[in-house]
Amino acid sequence: MRTYTLLAALLALGGLASPAAAQVAEHRTLTLEGARNVIAAAVQFARTRAGTGVIAVVDDGGNLMALERLDGTFAAGASISIGKARTAALFKKPTRVFEELINKGRTAMAAVDFTPLIGGVPIVLDGQIVGAVGVSGAASAQEDEEVALAGAAGVTTRLSEAQPARVMNVSYFPHDQVRAAFERGGVLLDGQGRNYMVHASRREQAGQAEVHVLDTDVIYVQDGAATLVTGGSVAGGKTVEPNEIRGDSIIGGESRRLTRGDVISVPNGTPHWFREVKGPLTYYVVKVR
Repeated sequence: MRTYTLLAALLALGGLASPAAAQVAEHRTLTLEGARNVIAAAVQFARTRAGTGVIAVVDDGGNLMALERLDGTFAAGASISIGKARTAALFKKPTRVFEELINKGRTAMAAVDFTPLIGGVPIVLDGQIVGAVGVSGAASAQEDEEVALAGAAGVTTRLSEAQPARVMNVSYFPHDQVRAAFERGGVLLDGQGRNYMVHASRREQAGQAEVHVLDTDVIYVQDGAATLVTGGSVAGGKTVEPNEIRGDSIIGGESRRLTRGDVISVPNGTPHWFREVKGPLTYYVVKVR
């Protein structure tokens, strides 16, 4: 018995894998804090749109972790959103896949015990599904899915397993390079491997209304003047790429006249629109995620 115990200890000290260790894989899962981050990101986005919906968050086994119902959402939304989240987690696919399959004629799938309605998406980190979020009760099925995507994007690093530290290099841009970037408008720092970007932006005229689901914009006006509208709701808003919404204008909101030297911070999820531009307008934008 003593010989066996000594051998086991030596194997452990030598870093050799035991038979049991060979049968266990590392596993990431969503924490309660992560689930709350999902809810917060989804609610923030929902309030830029119809402002209704029920958001449900489950772990990778489909177990409910968090639920929030926005005012004015129909009562059945809770059970539907939970079903969407569980379906996305257990089948490891967005629920849109199943609704589209049934609409194309695979009606036999309707007999399966799941919720084949658009609005459920897996939460993925580094290629591994750590949970899922489901939304029901927004203005449309498309909006259900957009709110769910915004929630899923709310999980970045606050998971049960710490992320390795990243090594950052100092970035330097000489004045000639900066001047050239402002002449056409461009990205100085692309944010690759970072949670921020730096843009040397230029506008000659008014643009579209925008909502960045993930990015907070810190704007410093270098030259020129413009009227910036923030808040309110986006008219004709459409998702043009993941976590980015564009529209024709903003309904409501607060207008500010920006001039040289002004600084303004626009939190993620906040509609904003350069309504009037006395060009050329040049300004730095630091995008923080």
